[in-house]
Amino acid sequence: MKICRFNNNQLGLVEGRNVRDVSQAINVIPSLTWPVQPGDAMVRNLSSVVSEIHKLRNEAPSLALRDLHLNSPVANPSKIIGSPLNYASHQDEMNKEPNIGVDGKPIQSIETYGLFLKSPVPVGPGDGVKLHFEERRTDHEVELCIIMGEECCDVEEESALNYVAGYTIGLDMTIRGLEDRSLRKAVDSYSLLGPWLVTANEVEDPDNLNISLSVNGRRKQDSNTKHMIYSTRRLISYASSFYTLYPGDVIMSGTPEGVSPVNPGDVIECTIEKIGNMTVNVSKYAPTE
Repeated sequence: MKICRFNNNQLGLVEGRNVRDVSQAINVIPSLTWPVQPGDAMVRNLSSVVSEIHKLRNEAPSLALRDLHLNSPVANPSKIIGSPLNYASHQDEMNKEPNIGVDGKPIQSIETYGLFLKSPVPVGPGDGVKLHFEERRTDHEVELCIIMGEECCDVEEESALNYVAGYTIGLDMTIRGLEDRSLRKAVDSYSLLGPWLVTANEVEDPDNLNISLSVNGRRKQDSNTKHMIYSTRRLISYASSFYTLYPGDVIMSGTPEGVSPVNPGDVIECTIEKIGNMTVNVSKYAPTE
């Protein structure tokens, strides 16, 4: 099942080029009390929401997907976890690029750096990327994103996928520089998720999915998740050994080779097998007055 959030936080069931407005399914989510449990309430109650969607789908209004403003499919993750240099080919290209490394030192892999945390406020493809600090290089990084479905910690690799709610596409936008990743990758709009959540039952093997990205119609990144150094299972297990993972938490699994800078006016096209594709517009950040 493909579930999206659109327009004014409405819930949609994606069916080809159309979306069924199944927003009433949200009513099965228990009323929130303060303090709120960590994580995303919709994902925490996903099985109940999916059951309600099945009841509503035949009578729900059908809308053209192209006319909708797509939000992030996860509204309230307690954290978004980044996986740096999880493809050897990306590590190699980083070491070949002048002025992109850290203090001139050789770039190493995820096995050296571990994980990092991004801002837990994602945007969706309808929101687009707003470039801050235009004088600095900002790169696109397309990534398979794992959406956790259950609270867990110290998870064994063998059972890790049992805790997954679904998957989505991520854009981990990155300013190049010497600051810590958690700063350079946490700028507003630099954690983009979409176009929808694909439930875990539709992705048999997340470690064998074609993944690609184009800018203005030119292919920049083209790989497969089988080339990840840490598999999805290992990422979940590793992350859960440091943090308790809550429903709706997102693990961005790393990007393959081919990263390059973007500029205002660029159009980014992202595709991951079994999930779909999304179009993202890049614009100049305009401070709110």
